[in-house]
Amino acid sequence: MSRSFEDGSAETTHLKKDLDVAQPTFSAPDIDALCMLDNYGVSVTGQHVTAKRIVLECRVRRQDNFCHHCGGQARVRDTLVRNVTHVPIGWRPTQLHLRLRRYRCDDCCIVWQQDTTSIVAPGAKLSYPAALWALKSVVTDRVSIARVAANLGVSWHTANDAVLDTGRKLLIDDPNRLTGVRVLGVDEHVWRHTRWGNRYVTVVIDLTPVADGIGPARLLDMVPGRSKHLHHLVERADFRISWRC
Repeated sequence: MSRSFEDGSAETTHLKKDLDVAQPTFSAPDIDALCMLDNYGVSVTGQHVTAKRIVLECRVRRQDNFCHHCGGQARVRDTLVRNVTHVPIGWRPTQLHLRLRRYRCDDCCIVWQQDTTSIVAPGAKLSYPAALWALKSVVTDRVSIARVAANLGVSWHTANDAVLDTGRKLLIDDPNRLTGVRVLGVDEHVWRHTRWGNRYVTVVIDLTPVADGIGPARLLDMVPGRSKHLHHLVERADFRISWRC
């Protein structure tokens, strides 16, 4: 930062360096990277920003203009739009407006559309980054499903299904998830408030990296109900368990 004096001289004051990045390297602005889409096979082609929400128009980068049956080159028939919920940007619910091409093979009379599995799972309503963001919000930040749903702009059941499916696929279904675990964290989390009482889920976390000072904790399991249902883990003598209710 520079300031000038009346005699024409100037003084330069060096600002303190960023604590996280000592010498940052800048590149050209990239809206795909800014919106966490650069690694998911889609590009942002337009935006609609209001005070309450953001809509990003996107196109799939990969062409799919060869027939899946005969291998012949197809022609573009028309386009359609698929709306997918994305990670909130600027504290506003964000949607991806995926504009997809539909192709037709004149020889086979087959019609298909561009593949979107690089950004969203078949039948899912949340993009992969949004589903992972929801899971981290519940497990790491202890945010309720209702608040996650409100931040995403979706229903409670949509957010709940995304958290359970993502946790199961990434973490719970891993057969080696207990390998090397010595310290467990068990946390009772209120899953849902109802007039008939609270619904609980018990979150099981591997605290070994934290205890050893080598990294963050990681999710191991989510069990419906309270921690008394985890007797099968308590019986393991090689675990040191930290309870938080």
